[in-house]
Amino acid sequence: MKKLSKEFEGLIDADKLRAEFSDLTGPLDNNGSSSEIRSQILSRLKICLNDGRKLIEKKLLEDGGGTLCAKRLCYLQDQIIHVIYDFAATHVYRVTNPSTSERMSVVAVGGYGRGTLAPGSDLDLLFVLPYKQTPWGESIVEYILYMLWDMGLKVGHATRSVDECIRLSKSDMTIRTAILESRYLWGDRELFDDLVTRFKSSVVQGSGPEFITAKLTERDERHRNQGASRYLVEPNVKEGKGGLRDLNTLFWISKYFYQVESGDALVKKGVFSRSEHARFKKCEDFLWATRCHMHFLTGRAEERLSFDIQREIALRLSYTSHPGLREVERFMKHYFLIAKDVGDLTRILCAALEVEHIKPAPSLSRFLKALGGQRKIQPIKGHADFIIENQRINIASPDVFKRDPVNLIRIFFLAGNHNLAFHPNAMKRIRRSLGLIDKGIRNDKTANRLFLKILTSRDDPESVLRRMNETGVLGRFVPEFGKVVAMMQFNMYHHYTVDEHLLRSIGVLSEIERGELDEDHPLSTEIIKGIQSRNALYVAVFLHDVAKGRPQDHSIAGARIAKELCPRFGLSPAETGLVSWLIENHLVMSMVAQSRDLNDNKTIQDFAKIVQSPERLKLLLILTVADIKAVGPGVFNGWKGQLLRTLYYETEPVLAGGHSQLSRKQQVSAAQDALIEKLDGWEPENRLAYLDRHYPAYWMRVNPDDQIKHAELIREADQAGKKLATLVRPHEFEAITEITVLAPDHPRLLTTIAGACFIAGANIVDSQIYTTTDGLALDTISVTRAFDKNEDELRRAERITEIIENTLSGRTPMPENVAQKAAKKNNTAVHTFDLETSILVTNAWSDQFTVLEVSGLDRPGLLYDLTSAISNLNLNIASAHIVTFGERAVDVFYVTDLIGHKISSVARQTRIKKTLIEAFDGVEEKTRTAQVSNIRRRKRAG
Repeated sequence: MKKLSKEFEGLIDADKLRAEFSDLTGPLDNNGSSSEIRSQILSRLKICLNDGRKLIEKKLLEDGGGTLCAKRLCYLQDQIIHVIYDFAATHVYRVTNPSTSERMSVVAVGGYGRGTLAPGSDLDLLFVLPYKQTPWGESIVEYILYMLWDMGLKVGHATRSVDECIRLSKSDMTIRTAILESRYLWGDRELFDDLVTRFKSSVVQGSGPEFITAKLTERDERHRNQGASRYLVEPNVKEGKGGLRDLNTLFWISKYFYQVESGDALVKKGVFSRSEHARFKKCEDFLWATRCHMHFLTGRAEERLSFDIQREIALRLSYTSHPGLREVERFMKHYFLIAKDVGDLTRILCAALEVEHIKPAPSLSRFLKALGGQRKIQPIKGHADFIIENQRINIASPDVFKRDPVNLIRIFFLAGNHNLAFHPNAMKRIRRSLGLIDKGIRNDKTANRLFLKILTSRDDPESVLRRMNETGVLGRFVPEFGKVVAMMQFNMYHHYTVDEHLLRSIGVLSEIERGELDEDHPLSTEIIKGIQSRNALYVAVFLHDVAKGRPQDHSIAGARIAKELCPRFGLSPAETGLVSWLIENHLVMSMVAQSRDLNDNKTIQDFAKIVQSPERLKLLLILTVADIKAVGPGVFNGWKGQLLRTLYYETEPVLAGGHSQLSRKQQVSAAQDALIEKLDGWEPENRLAYLDRHYPAYWMRVNPDDQIKHAELIREADQAGKKLATLVRPHEFEAITEITVLAPDHPRLLTTIAGACFIAGANIVDSQIYTTTDGLALDTISVTRAFDKNEDELRRAERITEIIENTLSGRTPMPENVAQKAAKKNNTAVHTFDLETSILVTNAWSDQFTVLEVSGLDRPGLLYDLTSAISNLNLNIASAHIVTFGERAVDVFYVTDLIGHKISSVARQTRIKKTLIEAFDGVEEKTRTAQVSNIRRRKRAG
């Protein structure tokens, strides 16, 4: 601490405070316990703490030192506790002749014990006694704690004798860890030294493997709870994978097993190199700076780096925008690179422990169990540079990479081919040999041939590519991939960084090919067996987002990159052209399936013109499934799968010259036959009559389970003589709730449903709209789930359906309710994301309808505003397709005028655009707020 004393100047003057407080009590007259004096001391300490924190925040903004900021906060807190203890012991509970039991050591534990604090951190204190508690000790502890609590601090505490600390440490790993990182704070130093000495001899000695296993198990469980990936786009800086807690775990293990107090000692022991130790300090400093800024900015112990604070934190850390990357994206890329470094350091330490036979080595494949056992070495046939040591691939000599840099690729090929984990010596040598991967190696035919085999392996290519990425080899060998390593996209749609998404996409593709996803993706699983361009598909999936972060559209830029890389990988000109086409069009099938009317022949014809061949259609479908599924948990759902399959089946006959294994008519007939078999309890004539109540589009789009539920809903409504009925189904896994409404069809039905959801605070994420042949509408909407328990979610959904039914039956005036809800909203809320509203009015997408594509920033009530505006424009909505990509909404409406014609007038199209922009940007919402004020005035006047 002394060598950093200059950095603490001006934070607090403890000696001045002691003198000031002493003057309040007089010359040791023991009246320090009076409430008036205590109030004055408390007030003064609050001011010192507040002023000190303001100065520390100012210094953080000036020098950017994260670790230094944490140490400054710790120093400030130390001095306050020193002063409180001294005042309590000297002026409140002074003992003239203390006995041997009237001694106490105040010890900092937890993060506080490591000498670092964040602004919102808890204070963890241990009051160490020589024997049992005494009235004096109890009084001192109580005084300190109540002063800290009254200052608004969160304090965790325990009071124990040295014997109790040792006894509990042996049985409780949390207490053992706390004492491991304990730090003398104030009071009796001999007590603390006695505790440390006995702890090392009685607890630590000989228990290293037990402690390490417990800490690594605890870390793995924490990672599972936080999302199991260090590349989540809203990471937890403290508890997440690659965060500060992982560095803490390294500290605990190192201190416990190697008996060291600093990273420098680990360098001397050969565990870390000097550059690796420098990475450790760099990671720690960056994470502390980020965490301290988060606490200062939010005014609370905020550990989740959420979207709404990422941009402000980036600015506080002095990040600026570059072409293709905003300041927040540059900051988050740096964050994920740091998280990756933390993972590397963890692996280096664990590898050193494996050499010490403390931690068993895992198998490379996630499908095999951990391997261990006695040391066993065997050669790899045909590859003298490598050996297998205890089922882990290792290098035969230290110079294998320097002698032949292609070995930096070959080792991964062999590991994948033999399903081997990596020996720690090999991993360390790989990381230290990255400089050997230069232009010559990138253009080497053997290296590229081996890489293509790794990428297209029929076993588990994701695992091998992931290890290549973790070591840095992948980014060096394919620099275009290296540019997207740790790159985040500042939106709510993508859950992972770009490189993590690409690797997960390869994993999904491999699982499809191995038949492991046949239940969820039956069509992709079936057609991948017959594709002719397997290598092209794998390369396209690997590169489809590789151009993210560039000024140019990433699909177009990615296609250009593919034309340069594919020949290097050994692909033919035809395969290169195919990969380039797939990347340029990798978003087309998803957008068409989700936002266009698949029952409109023009949609299918236009899509077929883009695709041009059945082979491309197959490859594009599989790529699309892998892409969406790798975006994040729950992003791909059954509804999206059904839309993609429908688009495929509709397009296949067009590309095949009108011939298909399953024609449109056959698909409809097959769906009808399947439903008839499942309509238990129905009379035969009623089953056949029911089939005629739906148009072909219904049978093409709706999955069999939903068809059964719809049939029962309509049947029950018919039997009850009702024209209005609702059905609610919560979907726990997808985190949505489905609401189906059966009602007489009319132009404002969708508006009414959207308004009911707005009033109930429900956000619509998807909508499927169908009309029966006898004039009923069957609309199904999906809203984001609000409750974990299904019974709670059902009650919420029933409230929504009650509002819908009341409005449709005329019992409740919807516009007034929406206006009241809008008036209560906070219109001054600042959106985290800034998206420009875009309106497209086109007659080119359909032969029968004018298509309105509206996109921009999603918000509650948006669909109500849009459908209201469309109705006010005297337009009929034939179909609506509601898509959300995180914070971005893309809503597509197929409309006509009131007599069923397209909107051809340029002036009217211009009016539609203007009206929809106003609706999208909330102008109508402001109008409703004024309306509710008028309503209330009329009621008061009446």
